[in-house]
Amino acid sequence: MGKYFGTSGIREIVNERLTPDLALKVGKTLGTYLGEGKVVVGRDTRTSGEMLKNALISGLLSTGIDVIDIDLSPTPLTGFAIKLYEADAGVTITASHNPPEYNGIKVWQPNGMAYTSGMENELERILEEGKFQQASWDNIGELTRADPKKEYIKKALEMIELSKGYKVVVDCGNGAGSILSPYLQRELGNKVISLNSHPSGFFVRELEPNAKSLETLAKAVKSLEADVGIAHDGDADRIGVVDNQGNFVEYEVMLSLISGYMLRKFGKGKIITTVDAGFALDNYVKPLGGEVVRVKVGDVAVAEGIIRENAVFGGEPSGTWIIPQWNLTPDGIFAGALVLEMIDKLGPLSELAKEVPRYVTLRAKIPCPNEKKVKAMEFIKREVLESFEYKRIIDIDGIRIENDEWWILFRPSGTEPIMRITLEAHTKEKAEGLMKKAEKLVKNAIKSV
Repeated sequence: MGKYFGTSGIREIVNERLTPDLALKVGKTLGTYLGEGKVVVGRDTRTSGEMLKNALISGLLSTGIDVIDIDLSPTPLTGFAIKLYEADAGVTITASHNPPEYNGIKVWQPNGMAYTSGMENELERILEEGKFQQASWDNIGELTRADPKKEYIKKALEMIELSKGYKVVVDCGNGAGSILSPYLQRELGNKVISLNSHPSGFFVRELEPNAKSLETLAKAVKSLEADVGIAHDGDADRIGVVDNQGNFVEYEVMLSLISGYMLRKFGKGKIITTVDAGFALDNYVKPLGGEVVRVKVGDVAVAEGIIRENAVFGGEPSGTWIIPQWNLTPDGIFAGALVLEMIDKLGPLSELAKEVPRYVTLRAKIPCPNEKKVKAMEFIKREVLESFEYKRIIDIDGIRIENDEWWILFRPSGTEPIMRITLEAHTKEKAEGLMKKAEKLVKNAIKSV
């Protein structure tokens, strides 16, 4: 992790570390990195979006890069526009599910995939050096404005087919999904009720779509007797789902269901997920001809895994799904259309969810100064051998140990000074016993370094 770029681009409190001056420099940096070409730029609904977008665009233009400004745009639409306009990169001004005082800058490749850490390190180096490409007055980049929403909807309708219309409640969390998600659902032939879909930049609910933040959506689905509820975070790269009985469908369950549906739709193959995903996915997709491959946490690692393994689908247990037949950008809006198609072909969500095996998952956060993380992980790796009887170890992102009955993941956070423990077991007693041992091990590790 560099000075500016974290696990999901740059993300900071506005006018503290993330200023128009920094956005201008990032624009110059990206322009210098690319050398020539054109870049698509979009923003989410945050009050600071226009300010930061304009500063970033100025930086790009000053290096001679052409810019296509698509303005208010969910991240999936930016990813789509990069390919539509054959751009050399894309930038989203967004802080995803962070609170409204935050904003961020995330850069995308021509194939719709986010910049890798190697690419971000190179941007970091150029930014630090401050030696930016400068175009002469007659070679300054050209700025054009575009709106790719119609093309996005047209293309989505070519891939998704419903036999009839459904009643759908869409909660966009006042984010950028407001300008696209309800409209796509309507064009699919559904009756749409929108919640929090005025893109104000002031968020009336917590942006991360989870059981607590979607209580209003759940009530609306139940009282309106809707078939499904679809929710998004600030830039709509994620999806949260409420079933026809008004219950939030846990992320792990939804990930399993959609992976299974993708195998049915596109044929047998590999499913990419992250090291923090549970056994339910493996157990659910195996009979359908699916093989699960785990990668590091983060949408870039999932996209890289999809390319490497030629996978059918990739998703994280956070509602971040990548549908390679569509794009390599995480897309909560297209995901919403896919959920409707799954319901159309396979039946009500409440019934489908019963097919996914349920296990006990526990999570813990333990404070750990950033400078102690590497040594603490070395200690954990050594001691794990003594403390637990396991069959397999995965150490691509933290340390995950597992056998047929349970798994534990020890992982330093990429964004906070904490160590995370995630585990899963078949029974509550087993899970609690494992967590007690795991917490003790982590605390000892932090103390000893």
